[in-house]
Amino acid sequence: MKWLVFWGLVALAGCAVRQDAEPRTVRVEVPVVVPCRTPPVQEPTWSTTSVQKGDSLQLKVRALLAERQQHIGYETQLRAAVQACQ
Repeated sequence: MKWLVFWGLVALAGCAVRQDAEPRTVRVEVPVVVPCRTPPVQEPTWSTTSVQKGDSLQLKVRALLAERQQHIGYETQLRAAVQACQ
């Protein structure tokens, strides 16, 4: 019985000794939002803005075809700007 009490006291004494955790630096990877800094894309002056009501059909069609090409180029520039930010 003495040995049981003795070992019980030894076990409790072991729990009483507290070791302080040593400080250490831990590196944590956290994503940070960074604003995108691309140059603004200038909107072109569209070809159909200069078309008048009385202009010929051929002139109107040419203006529409030119504006379509302008849209394609403008959209390409916008896509490149968005892709640069991703």
